[in-house]
Amino acid sequence: MAESTLSARALDTLLGEWRGGSSAYQALAERVRLLILDGRIPVDTRLPAERDLAERLGLSRTTVTAAYRELREHGLVLSVRGSGSVARLPGIPATLPAPPDAEYIDFSKAAPPALPWLHDVARAALDDLPAQLADSGFDPIGTPALRAAIADRYTARGLPTTPEQIMVTIGAQHAIALLSRALVGRGDRALIEAPTYPHAYEALRAAGARLVQVSVTPAGAASPQTDRLDDGRFVSDTFDTEPFGTDPHDLGDEVEAMTRAIRHSNPVAAYLMPDFQNPTGRSMSVATRERVLDAAARQGTVVIADETIAELDIDRGTSYLPLAAYGDAVMVGSVGKTVWGGLRVGWIRADRPLIRRLLAVRSPGDLGTPIIEQLIVARLLERMDDILDLRREQLRTGRARLEGLLAEAFPDWHVPHVDGGIVTWVGLGAPVSSQLALAARAQGLIIAAGPRFGIDGAFERFLRLPFCYPAETTDAAVQALARAWRSLSRTPVPEQSLLTSVV
Repeated sequence: MAESTLSARALDTLLGEWRGGSSAYQALAERVRLLILDGRIPVDTRLPAERDLAERLGLSRTTVTAAYRELREHGLVLSVRGSGSVARLPGIPATLPAPPDAEYIDFSKAAPPALPWLHDVARAALDDLPAQLADSGFDPIGTPALRAAIADRYTARGLPTTPEQIMVTIGAQHAIALLSRALVGRGDRALIEAPTYPHAYEALRAAGARLVQVSVTPAGAASPQTDRLDDGRFVSDTFDTEPFGTDPHDLGDEVEAMTRAIRHSNPVAAYLMPDFQNPTGRSMSVATRERVLDAAARQGTVVIADETIAELDIDRGTSYLPLAAYGDAVMVGSVGKTVWGGLRVGWIRADRPLIRRLLAVRSPGDLGTPIIEQLIVARLLERMDDILDLRREQLRTGRARLEGLLAEAFPDWHVPHVDGGIVTWVGLGAPVSSQLALAARAQGLIIAAGPRFGIDGAFERFLRLPFCYPAETTDAAVQALARAWRSLSRTPVPEQSLLTSVV
């Protein structure tokens, strides 16, 4: 049974400029395939009726029928007479778009390899296990030792924290989903940055939120980026902007738009990444943090600050406290970007009443975070400074390598120089991100197209690329990307002014 229905108009927006050098039905099938694999068309979504989509796209029904048949043959669509066609995945989760036996480089995941000494720490943590075995092992809030270690880490960073303010979760994504369910009711507004972390806006939408977008200025850019929404506006035009501040890290247009959005839309929650924002790499200044938190407090908006990569500072030159040190904010963190993504431990820092609400929300969905993983993380937090030193050096090397390779292979691209984090938000100069993602798959490279980080089809001119992989992986990825880019040049995208006349 389909969970939702996608209209022909909505699918048209998501498709963007999909027509290429192949036949119309193959080009349409390939673009829908990418949208499903990227998660922009969720599994169990009912696709538009063939007749409706054909009329919307100006195609014959035969062409749409052939495209749907192609998708069915690849296991991406299930069609039932009388029920329509529903998006599916061919026996694998959405995060694994390549067949298990295929050799792909997966650049859609921005996460470094495991910490070199993780195995040794995991073995040592087993010595702590006997003390836990007398209990049931179901732990919905976190072991006392780990909660204390997380609280001590916040305190050391300048934000006094007690263990009672901490809930341990199954990673940061789980934390965001819990907060969304606890704070958002169906129809409530929630503010997000644009672009932003996809799983965050998905969690807010799943809780019933109506999303309010505010454009984020990428690192290294002088003014907010713009990209077209489905009604012809640009993301940065969603709210009027005025200049503010002179701090080079203080993005006046952005903070004015954000505070104005909070005042005008009165969101119940705002999801922000104040440090090395994913995917743009920008960081908020102290003035920006204070102004945004003040505006949120006046409206009763709960600010959710995602700090999963906040401490991965390469050479920013300015040190910031955790966001909650400047005002009221709920903090989210994890070890997925600093230690290893396979260690599924995250946390929420909030006041005690919200922690109690989160416990009530959590119990129907899961029974707690695995104990052994918590024991490992408790030991790792004791060495977090050493971990960060290692990661910063790796990221400094990886950033330099990726920037050099991209400058040589793609001299016309805009590659911003970020001062921390794990990704860079590349400007392609043309709205071809989705086409490039499809072409890259044919070259053995999986990349997340720019629209994956926005809603309504925006950001086709951008591509997120990670610089946290080993040198040999980065080299091979850029080579595959170059081959994919050359393949696009052989079947160029039509000029924007001509697209409306294509039938």
